[in-house]
This record gives sequence, C-alpha cells and structure tokens, in this order.
Amino acid sequence: MPERTAHGSTIRAALTDAAQRLGAAGLPRPRREATMLWAAVAGGGTKPGDVWLQQDQEPAAELVERFSRAVAQRSSGVPFAYAAGRTGFRTLDLRLDPRALIPRPETEGLVDRVLAWSQRVQPATWNVQRGGRWGVVADVGTGCGCIALALAVEGRFERVIAVERSAEAAALARENVALVRPSVPVEMREGDLLAPLAGQRYSAIVSNPPYLTEGEYAALDPAVRLFEPREALVSGGDGLTATRALLAGARALLEPGGFLALEIDERRADAVRTLALRYHWSRVALYDDLFGRPRFLLAGIDEEGGT
Repeated sequence: MPERTAHGSTIRAALTDAAQRLGAAGLPRPRREATMLWAAVAGGGTKPGDVWLQQDQEPAAELVERFSRAVAQRSSGVPFAYAAGRTGFRTLDLRLDPRALIPRPETEGLVDRVLAWSQRVQPATWNVQRGGRWGVVADVGTGCGCIALALAVEGRFERVIAVERSAEAAALARENVALVRPSVPVEMREGDLLAPLAGQRYSAIVSNPPYLTEGEYAALDPAVRLFEPREALVSGGDGLTATRALLAGARALLEPGGFLALEIDERRADAVRTLALRYHWSRVALYDDLFGRPRFLLAGIDEEGGT
C-alpha cells in the first residue's frame, strides 16, 4: 500500500516526503521532480509554479493518495509520464500509461510539418469543394492518439481517422478522444498499418511508425525497454519494415494533391528518401527536428494524381 500523508498536513509536507523518497531512489533534483509530479497528478492545467504558491494548503486525501502512488512508481524506475498518468503534447493534456509509447518532443514537429504542407500544397479545387477544409487525414499507429488529436484541434481537416493495431493502445486513444472532445470528428480504427484505410481516399496520411532495429532497441535506456511497448519501437531487421510498407501502399489511398508525412530515424534518412523515390513519390523532402537531425519525410503526389 502506498504511504499516506497524515490528515491535516500540507502540500509542502507531501512534497518533502516525496523528495526524500525520490532522492533515496537516486533521482537527481528530487524536490523539483516531486513538484512536477504533483502538478501532473493534480491535472487541470496545474503548473509547478502553482504548486509552489499553494504549498501551504491542505490537499484532498484522494489527491494525496494518487500522488503517493505516482511517487512510489517513479521511485521504482517507472518513466515520469507513466507515473503521472498523463502527458503534454502541443496544446493537449492527455492520459497516458504503458499501453502506448510516450510521445517525444520531436513528434510535435511532425504535426507542424503536416499543418504547413496542408496549408501550402492543397489543390485549389479543395477550397471550392470543401469551403477551405483540408479533407480527411489519417494517423497510422496513433498510440495514445496524440498526433490525431493535435491535427483535429489545430488543423482544418473535415475528419481525422486514427489507426492502431494494438487493442490496448486503441482503447487509450479512445479515452483521450473522449477527454479532448475535439470539434472535428476523430474515428478510431483497429488494424495494421494501412489495412483499415482501404476503400477511401485521404488528403494526407501521417505516421510515426516503429523504426528501430533489434540491435538499436537492445541499446536503449532500460527505462524505455522495460516499460514502453516494444512493438511501437522495433520494425524488422533494418528498422524500415513499417516505413517501407507505408511508402509502398499510401499513394493508392491519397487524393490528387495529397501527401504522406513520416517520422523517421535520422540514421536512415537518406535510405528512406531513396525508398520514396523508388516508389514514385514526388515532392520528396526531408526536414530536421528541433535538435537539427533529419527526422521527417514528406512526399506528395501531384494534383493530377500522377508522379
């Protein structure tokens, strides 16, 4: 059972106790870690600065229990986002647990690229036929739903289709759709890669697919290997199995003027670009992430649907 803060104690007392436990577990800057964890568990847009300002208040017993459980998990090595049970992604505050991969800051850049390309390359006919909307976008391998929901909230798409092969991750994504309640419809479909998208055309297909080799996976930090879903990270002997399938199959599902946007491993950026050209994509471009590494590939088909 998690330890409980005594009735009548303050947030300050809970943080002091948590910092001692986190420090004993070897975590650096344990007081800062405790404050950030309290803010995450409290939710509702609570910031670490808010926690500092409120530290003399007496918290609700239920919040103290949830915080104590989170501290116990974090002390045992569970990644911060899983211990907190939530993660921030762009403007979103989402539920998160080991059913899905922890969204990385780099992936926020993929959303930026999709929004920019949708604004810039949409055919003129779309504006007339759809009143300025961008058509239907599909997010393949949605995990917790972060990309799909960010596109629904920030873009001007008619509809968002989120695809996930893991039933557990799909359930988490549905919880986040219900939590965010975007004004644009977000539909969950279960299945592998492009299979659930058959029978329809899309203005854009977006994916952060698995892209590591077995050797690269084995070299990951234990916090990743022990807690995050392996199937969301590893993709065949060369790390390109999922990426290759997306490049091979997505063109047939796109409308004229549509495009594919992928997050990729920077070590294989040139190989992915070569694959895109081999599969007859046009307007192929690589973009760097916020750390200056080639992380995103965008490839389109022309407005007439040719190459």
